[in-house]
Amino acid sequence: MQPEKTKYFFSWPNIKFAMRELVKIYSSKPSFLSKKRVESGVGFIIAEWGMIYFLLENIKTVGISGFAIWATIQFFIAGYIINQIQKEKKEDQ
Repeated sequence: MQPEKTKYFFSWPNIKFAMRELVKIYSSKPSFLSKKRVESGVGFIIAEWGMIYFLLENIKTVGISGFAIWATIQFFIAGYIINQIQKEKKEDQ
């Protein structure tokens, strides 16, 4: 008896599907993905990496108050993005 093949998340068919759907969100064809959610997700990832990079570069000079401000901004960005996504869900219903 042969073992079943395991499916990997980053398999070639999944990558092709994701690429096709990303192309469709900027065309007139219907897409599985939401353009607003993809764009807000990309914006969130860019903001997160920028904040992490800032912290890693300045970790030796940042005091507790600076870290508290950094964490506040971090939570503000995350909350804003989640609020925008939830607002879109409510408007679509």
